[in-house]
Amino acid sequence: MIKIVINWGLVLLAVVGIQTSHAAQVNIYSARKEVLIKPILDAFTQQTGIQVKLLTGKADALLTRLRVEGEYSPADIFITVDAGRLHRAKVSKVLQPIQEKDWLQSVPAELRDDDNYWLGLTMRARPIMYAPDRVDVSELSSYEDLASSKWKGRLCLRSSEAVYNQSLVAATLHAIGEQPTKVWLQGMVSNLAMPPAGGDVDQIKYVAAGQCDVTLVNTYYLGRMVNSDLAEEQRVAQQVKVFWPNQDDRGAHFNVSGAGITKYARNVKEAYALLEYLVSPEAQRWYADINNEYPVVAGVVNSATLEAFGKAKRDPISLQTLGENNAKAVQLMDQAGWR
Repeated sequence: MIKIVINWGLVLLAVVGIQTSHAAQVNIYSARKEVLIKPILDAFTQQTGIQVKLLTGKADALLTRLRVEGEYSPADIFITVDAGRLHRAKVSKVLQPIQEKDWLQSVPAELRDDDNYWLGLTMRARPIMYAPDRVDVSELSSYEDLASSKWKGRLCLRSSEAVYNQSLVAATLHAIGEQPTKVWLQGMVSNLAMPPAGGDVDQIKYVAAGQCDVTLVNTYYLGRMVNSDLAEEQRVAQQVKVFWPNQDDRGAHFNVSGAGITKYARNVKEAYALLEYLVSPEAQRWYADINNEYPVVAGVVNSATLEAFGKAKRDPISLQTLGENNAKAVQLMDQAGWR
């Protein structure tokens, strides 16, 4: 009788599809689309000789994959969007703390995990967007004001399942407390022009089409439409303007895309080299110009498109709080009937 012994770790590595090698390389699981990140990874390889193996997918699916693979995971770095998801990766114990390095200090403390399990790579803002032909800018003031009766039947919102909305609510919960946040959410739900549907780009299109007058959208979506090769997208973008809320108090809500080194990373030296490169002025400028996201490093200028949206005071909240408040935020959204 022949006994067959299967090494499930090796099988798992084969299934993952990222091959191991003695050559200098770093393996990435990224929730960012390949087109939004691969050019800068190619530039990193050209400068350092370190090869980058990239696997892209949905954020939650990649996080589940990291948990299931455990010590057999080939991933060295996990890249995802939103501080809420980064915090989820931390509490899922799939990341290791990033050791203090000089370059790490270039990222403001509020844009990093308190224990350095993750750091922000780019910032994205979620301001109010409105139809200037139907909304006088004097009507606009704060996120909380969107609960005012003057917006009855005039507001569009993405689903409460969108982590971007969850993080905005988590930040508001921190700023004004639980009961006022609940009242705010109920007011916004009562002001909806239509049931929540679609993504951020759809909200822009709803405003342009007159289905609602105001909405909440991440700025890079509008920036992408402004610079689109499609005349129709440019036309839609021209019918929507950005308003920066809460400039008289805490400031507008900003979030991050970010990264962490995985708990069982094998190519740790290379992972550190890549993270250092991604917060370098060169990489930060590329993100600003190509992806219309805000640099996390001081001194790097915004893209011309973002500059056209105007200057904004940013809420200085520690973004770790967004993850810590996520469960309560989702609960309040559900109680308010935001579906």
